[in-house]
Parts: sequence; C-alpha cells; structure tokens
Amino acid sequence: MKLSKFKFELKPEKIALHPADNRDESKLMVLNRATRKIEHRLFKDLLDYFGDKDVMVFNDTKVFPARLYGNKEKTGAEIEVFLLRELNREQRLWDVLVDPARKIRIGNKLYFGDDDLMVAEVIDNTTSRGRTLRFLFDGPYDEFKKTLYSLGETPLPRFINRDVQPEDKERYQTIFAKHEGAVAAPTAGLHFSRELLKRLEIKGVDFSYITLHVGLGNFRSVDVEDLTKHKMDSEQIWINQEACTIVNNAKENKQNVCAVGTTVMRTLESSVSTQGHLKPFEGWTNKFIFPPYEFSVANSMITNFHLPYSTLLMMVAAFGGYDFVMEAYHTAIKENYRFGTYGDAMLIL
Repeated sequence: MKLSKFKFELKPEKIALHPADNRDESKLMVLNRATRKIEHRLFKDLLDYFGDKDVMVFNDTKVFPARLYGNKEKTGAEIEVFLLRELNREQRLWDVLVDPARKIRIGNKLYFGDDDLMVAEVIDNTTSRGRTLRFLFDGPYDEFKKTLYSLGETPLPRFINRDVQPEDKERYQTIFAKHEGAVAAPTAGLHFSRELLKRLEIKGVDFSYITLHVGLGNFRSVDVEDLTKHKMDSEQIWINQEACTIVNNAKENKQNVCAVGTTVMRTLESSVSTQGHLKPFEGWTNKFIFPPYEFSVANSMITNFHLPYSTLLMMVAAFGGYDFVMEAYHTAIKENYRFGTYGDAMLIL
C-alpha cells in the first residue's frame, strides 16, 4: 500500500474551525460494508444502529493545556513550547517541542507569563522529539502543576487555523475525559453528549473504557511512499480487566463491539489473544494499521473525516475497505461534510 493512494483534494474551507453547536448534532455518514450503502444522518441517530448488550469502547484520556508561549533570556525572542509528557515529577522534567527549534541550546533559559511567573532551563536537546526542559519552581508539586497549566492553552491542531477561544477548553475534551495525559483529543468521542450516552444506556448498550494518551504522532506526516517503512510514535495505553470482560463477553455472545475512534481501535488491536480476545495491558504501542489488515476485536467503528495522507485515514481505509472509504470521502466532499477534529462523523458497520 502506497502513500499516494491516500491523496485527495481537500479545500481549506472544508476543515471545521468550530465544533457543531451541540455535540451530538454534527452530521453522521453511515457506511454499511455488507450492502455497500451510504446513509446520511445526524450523530444522535446512532441510537438506531445499536441495541441491548452491544458495547461501545471509549478512550477516557484527558487533554491538558500543552501549548505555552515564552521568551528566551537575553534576546527576548518569542518561543513556543509544546509540552509532550512529564518525564520526572520530582525534578520537574518535561519532554517538549520548541519552535523555532534552531534557536534553542542546552543551558538556555526560557521565561513564561507576566513577571516571569515560570522559568525553565533547557537541559537536553538530543531527543528525537525535541528538548528536555527543567522547570525551576520552588513550591509543592500541586502548585507547580497548577501554575504551569494556567500558562498553557488548549492545544488545538495547527490545521484549525484560528486563535484558541474560551469554548475550546470544554469542547476540545470528551465529556468522559478522566485520565490526564493527552496532547490531542480523541476526536470521535467529542460527538457524545450526556443525553446521547444516557439514551444509549437506556437502550441497554454497555460502555467499556480504555486509555490511550494521544500524542502528536497523529498529525505527523508520513514521508515514505512505502507504508511498511513508516514508524509510528509510541503512545501510552492502559486496558484494565473490567474493559476486557465487557468486550470479551460481547464477542462471545455475538454482540456488536464498536470502537469509538482510531485511538480506541489501535489500543484494542495492540493487546489481543490468538483467539481474538482482548487482554489487560499497560505499556506503550506504536502499532500502525493500514490496508490490508485483519481486525480482531471491534466489528464497527466511529471516526471523523481525516486529512489527506494521514495515518488516521489509512486505518479507517483498512477497516472500511480502501475503495469504499475513498468513495465515501469523495461523497463527503460533494455533500459538504466538515473535516478534521471539529468536523462530522462516520459510522462504519
């Protein structure tokens, strides 16, 4: 499978800059793999496709305010720092990306906030991801974290080409977000409202929760034509016994198991027994799914409309069938579906 197979023309105005007014009222395109039919619905119509004892698997990761703006000592040059993950709690060490990277050297100090509220020192710039910063902060850890996060802003992806607004703090987060550690939202989950979850629950749908801390690798471009040579960034995942029991019971009883999003699908496929059962796991995954691929756990999935050449589109094509998914994407463009993080949704049955 070649990278060039995932090219399609997407005009900038097709990328959603804002979420739908109500979470569950974005458009929903339904793809039926058995009949090759495409339906056009609203997201809340999801209720029509699931019933008693079916399972939906959600990613309960929580996005933190990862993007900071600071200034370099002496020159005062503006530097953007993107927090990737905490490396050491006691020493206040963080793995970060900096922009512009070429101007930052080991030993440089960076200042953040009014009156230099927070200072960080660059202690390593050899990591493949960027830099290691040590934040210089006297005070308890909780106070440090609170101060750091007060300086950060919601890390909207760059293709949402506008300033961050107050609504983003809530809307760039699922309503079931629980475990902090993501720098990007699991976008398929953004469409679920409390009302819709309650109505699914009343219908008898069971919910299972896994955690994958979404990293920037989701937006990293693929720069090899031969997809077998692309390496995904590793992301941290947790699958507990309860989640496994809910999913495996549904599989044994021939119920639907729906992966809500590509992050859930990647997590499920990262810890499967030879019999196709989900196993508990805590660790890292760098699984890259592209066509052709044999899926073991979920038999349906919910996902957004992704950008050309993205690894997310490749996974969706592997699940829905390359030709059918690309046909659906061309239909979506014609029918004015909105693409990207805040865009519309697709259900593949």
